[in-house]
Amino acid sequence: MQNLFKIGFGGGCHWCTEAVFMALKGVHKVEQGFIAPKEDPENFSEAVIVYYYPNLIALKDLVAIHLDTHRSTQNHSMRHKYRSGIYYFMNNEQAILKELLSALQLEFKEPIITGILPFGAFNASEERFQNYYFKDTEKPFCKTHITPKIQLLKEKYAKHVSTDVL
Repeated sequence: MQNLFKIGFGGGCHWCTEAVFMALKGVHKVEQGFIAPKEDPENFSEAVIVYYYPNLIALKDLVAIHLDTHRSTQNHSMRHKYRSGIYYFMNNEQAILKELLSALQLEFKEPIITGILPFGAFNASEERFQNYYFKDTEKPFCKTHITPKIQLLKEKYAKHVSTDVL
């Protein structure tokens, strides 16, 4: 039996974030909804929980993809709704994530603002919003906002993209 790990990601619309991670090999499941950090359990923002097999896709690759598929260097006016964060479930992950962000910073001109936060609470999105992109990729929102992210995956991270998406 392979070990299944989980990590939370937030930064942009959870419909977009869900689609990005659902498109990857080694990702078993993505839960879309709202995450609050442990220190502030009432402060929810759009995010996903990604369940993945580290022998098929490395945490470093998941983090790099996350940083590349949302505005990880911009502190815009909607950050209360779209907190740029990585939520860890085990305490030993915090140091690993800090090292990964530090190494990945070299790929960005501006400072990464993505926080590394202990997971606190999760509220799932309504069922009608689950798997939003892959239910109908032709919706205007999908074509405008999500398809370009999937295209970026195909170009920059092709070896990680599921054959179902290619």
